[in-house]
Amino acid sequence: MTAEQTTIAVRIAKEAINELPLASWDGPVHVVRTAEEAELATVRLRRSAVLGFDTETRPAFKKGQKFSPSLLQLATESEVFLFQLHQTGLSQPILTVLGDSNIVKAGVAPDFDLKSLQELHPFDPGGFVDLARMARRKGVHNQGLRGLAALVCGIRISKSARTTNWANRELTPQQIQYAATDAWIGLEIYQRLQALPTPTRP
Repeated sequence: MTAEQTTIAVRIAKEAINELPLASWDGPVHVVRTAEEAELATVRLRRSAVLGFDTETRPAFKKGQKFSPSLLQLATESEVFLFQLHQTGLSQPILTVLGDSNIVKAGVAPDFDLKSLQELHPFDPGGFVDLARMARRKGVHNQGLRGLAALVCGIRISKSARTTNWANRELTPQQIQYAATDAWIGLEIYQRLQALPTPTRP
């Protein structure tokens, strides 16, 4: 980020977002389906100081219906891992990453995701950063993932796969790209917000 990019707009309209270039993660994506694959994946994840974080859950269309998280997404700067939780479970290697305070996990409103994950298996989360709160401290008023991607990164991310069935055993290419992009953009937003000065209060 150059000196000319140390300030950004604090709000953006939906219409303006729709005019931005569409972007998505285009690097390696690993769909993790077994406990053994999860263990190998977490070895690589623990080499990173910062990870992008998100989860996906099968949408509920009936009143009172609720589903557990189907997918856990963690992104490094070079690759994204998608853990299919119905198949891997929250194994100890995954819990070790989620509980490690020395690894930043950046996402929007992670408290909700963490509560849902803790219903699968109790654990003490560590190192989580809420990008919405971080953005507020930087004076940025759009705090959803799509709005932050637009304001902070100057791109538009697709939300078209959000309400698809994440509990399917085989994810579609569109679901894989969507899920990987949401994790990657969390990491990207975190790094760019870190570089912005915090406004001083009058």
